[in-house]
Amino acid sequence: MAQTLFTKSKIFNAIGVWLLAIGHQKHKINNGHRLKEDESMSETIKNKGWIVTFAGTGINLALGILYTWSIFKGAIEKSVKGGGEGAFNWDIAKLNDPYSVCCLCFAFSMIIAGKCQDKIGPRVTAFLGGILVGLGLLLISQTSNYFIWVIGFGVLAGAGIGFGYSAATPPALKWFPPSKTGLIAGLVVAGFGLASVYIAPLSEYLLKTFGIHNSMLIFGISFLIVVCGLSTLMVNPPAGYVPNGDDSSSSKKGKPAAQNDFSPSEMIKTPTFWIMWAIYFIGAGTGLMVIGSVAGMAKKSMGEAAFVAVAIMAIGNAGGRILAGIVSDKVGRNVTLAGILIFQAVLMLSAIPTMNAQEASAILVVLLATFIGFNYGANLSLFPSLTKDRWGLKSFGINYGILFTAWGVGGFVMSRMSQMLMATTGSYTSSFVIAGIMLCVGAVLTMSLQPKTAKVTEGVIFQPQLGLTMADGGEKVKKETVNKEQIREKINRG
Repeated sequence: MAQTLFTKSKIFNAIGVWLLAIGHQKHKINNGHRLKEDESMSETIKNKGWIVTFAGTGINLALGILYTWSIFKGAIEKSVKGGGEGAFNWDIAKLNDPYSVCCLCFAFSMIIAGKCQDKIGPRVTAFLGGILVGLGLLLISQTSNYFIWVIGFGVLAGAGIGFGYSAATPPALKWFPPSKTGLIAGLVVAGFGLASVYIAPLSEYLLKTFGIHNSMLIFGISFLIVVCGLSTLMVNPPAGYVPNGDDSSSSKKGKPAAQNDFSPSEMIKTPTFWIMWAIYFIGAGTGLMVIGSVAGMAKKSMGEAAFVAVAIMAIGNAGGRILAGIVSDKVGRNVTLAGILIFQAVLMLSAIPTMNAQEASAILVVLLATFIGFNYGANLSLFPSLTKDRWGLKSFGINYGILFTAWGVGGFVMSRMSQMLMATTGSYTSSFVIAGIMLCVGAVLTMSLQPKTAKVTEGVIFQPQLGLTMADGGEKVKKETVNKEQIREKINRG
């Protein structure tokens, strides 16, 4: 009997061990499946984020036709001086007006476009941008009338560029953690700066082969198709999505961070906004002043190859956006921006002897254009990042749109001033001296900016780990487990 009981006990123990082993193995299998699902979802999200990023870059590559204006202006000026039937009959002092108005409309349309992007999403906003740019270029392809060019290139194309541009950066930023803000913003806006690399030589070829009106017709049809097509890829992450790799100090320490989402009315009441607006006016305005006339400046030393200076300047422009974004992620936005403004001031003052020389070195002209483009481009990467850092993503579209008016006003004022002084004095010296002084003032203002402070709403705690995300605009959500399958389905549906 005792031996029988002992044998049964051994059997039951063996069965127990076997069942435990099966349970442990099943647990490992379940964990393995869950790990694979998480990895699969992470890869899907990562791919979707990069698709949105590069679609935004592609849209900006089309919209960057603005930076090729100096080549179109040269063709118009040649037509004005040549005269004849169908020639442009414009005042030389007004040659930059369509460009100046385009900068202004681009900037102020960003407010409406930003609101549109925040409310109905980037896809529709970018699509509207493609329609407006296409219509504007198609309109000016039919006439040489000054006022129609101001409306077509200045108002319609300017507004279209604003809608497309405003829809490109916000959705891309929402797919990535704060530690990649500078890099992603730099990559998206680099497309706008890089556009002249292909548009400048293409424009030169089209102008010589088909004339300015047919060239505008070709660009209008092409950009209508490209921008509207890429707009279908522009999507925000689904609600509840939290970017992987958030290495903010609060996340690392497990402490709740303060909510940092400002409404437009709250933002414009802060002194920091107006200081940043003035700095943006200076940094963008001085850069746009050179961009709008670089082909004419380079023509003296480079002749018909002046478009090369425009194309190489575009490389500097794009490089500045990416590099400044990466550097600012490491050393801080304020330090990076102040350094850029000081460097730009030195370049502006150094360029005066070269611009006034009878036989300026083509290499020196190209180098100056490249570095001026680099510093200008850095502004377009740093200010979106500064806007997100200081005032959050909930109203990022409209908040950055309001700040971006500084870019438009700066471009309008500085480019018009430069053209008028050139028509009066025959030299760019006065323009460059004024720009150099303004840039030094901008650097001082940058260093006066206070470190960002979070807006704390009483009774509200910002906790990304509880589902409060930058991706869905910072809304308060309940503490609950996110259904990963639902998120994956939303991501796949786009």
